[in-house]
Amino acid sequence: MRIIRTDEAEFEHFFRQIRERGRLFDPELWTSVGRIVEDVALRGDEALFDYTARWDGHRVTAATVEASPEEKKAAAARVNSEDLDILRLSAKRIERFHERQRQEGWSATDEEGVELGQTIIPLSRVGIYAPGGLACYPSTVLMTAIPARIAGVGEIILVTPAREGKLHPLIAAAAELCGVNRIFKIGGAQAIAALAFGTASIPRVDKIVGPGNAYVAAAKKMVFGRVAIDMIAGPSEVLIIADGTGDAAFAAADLLAQAEHDEMASAVLLTPDGAFAEAVVAETTRQLEKLSRKDIASCSLAAFAAAFVTKDLGEAVALANRFAPEHLELMVQDPRQLLPEIRNAGAVFLGMYTPEALGDYTAGPNHVLPTGGTARFASPLGVYDFIKRTSIISFSRDALARYGKQTARFAEMEGLDGHGKSVRLRLG
Repeated sequence: MRIIRTDEAEFEHFFRQIRERGRLFDPELWTSVGRIVEDVALRGDEALFDYTARWDGHRVTAATVEASPEEKKAAAARVNSEDLDILRLSAKRIERFHERQRQEGWSATDEEGVELGQTIIPLSRVGIYAPGGLACYPSTVLMTAIPARIAGVGEIILVTPAREGKLHPLIAAAAELCGVNRIFKIGGAQAIAALAFGTASIPRVDKIVGPGNAYVAAAKKMVFGRVAIDMIAGPSEVLIIADGTGDAAFAAADLLAQAEHDEMASAVLLTPDGAFAEAVVAETTRQLEKLSRKDIASCSLAAFAAAFVTKDLGEAVALANRFAPEHLELMVQDPRQLLPEIRNAGAVFLGMYTPEALGDYTAGPNHVLPTGGTARFASPLGVYDFIKRTSIISFSRDALARYGKQTARFAEMEGLDGHGKSVRLRLG
């Protein structure tokens, strides 16, 4: 992990290299995913089952692709009581936070006999993607299914890879806790395609949510428009703004917590204190040796990590807003003083005792966050992602008389005579 001052010539190039690291799709990957998506769209179950056998290492049929109630119950029962209590704690806190996001419809009538309003309608069916092969993320199930249930989604479907065809106990337990209706033991781009187009075994959904690898991300991008998606999730990232008053070991640990995700993850420190930057880098090197995912973290740190020494905290904030990170930690003496200046971040963690890992598991706010700079315009996943809004319009005869002439003329200004006549006919 290198230290670079923002006034050095190489700063701008390396800063952009980190920020842009996940933007380009590999052409070969894109072509490969395109073939998979098209094949599943055309051949349905036959293609889906072929790809599952080829890449997930187990065979499924129409009779076995969906986990049965007995299978789900047996898998969940293998989770020990202590771990189950932790899942319950997390689920409770996630539910409490997302309950505040409920939205209600509204209606307003003015004195002229015009009623305008909006209804809130939950989506009928959503699909959740949760990694479940070598890696297992029950937190993803909780973070996606709980807001969907609170929104009132009619049916929640989970797709997850299954090692040797067996449902992971933690995935099964999380799904049971948060009201998932059906679980299908499939993964990869083929699972995304199945959810988007529907097959004989997999029902078509209205929206697909949840993170995945590059194949999953590319497939979601390809099917967008046929179904809704939450976002195109890129590599994970953390950016820490520090004023040098905190513990270097804390900052180093939080940088490593992101670096261990995968080789494309980024971990960035912004501080005006050069001595603190050196201390953090030294701590990162020391702590790395004890990390079980040392090899992955080492690759990430070498390629996409840095301690940038800024001229002051103001420059650090400006650079953070340019980066628009998924996770932003404010390790400063008075984080609330800086908070109003933060414009672009998926989630902000205040102070020395709020590590990003809390946000991943037990804090309550959603951990499905915009990455790759998309926090400039995107928001965390929430209840509002599982609803749609419909406008309600009602005019009385008197109200039409008041606004009809102008409406008809507006239509004629655009060359749409039929629109205008539909109004003038009622005006008599």
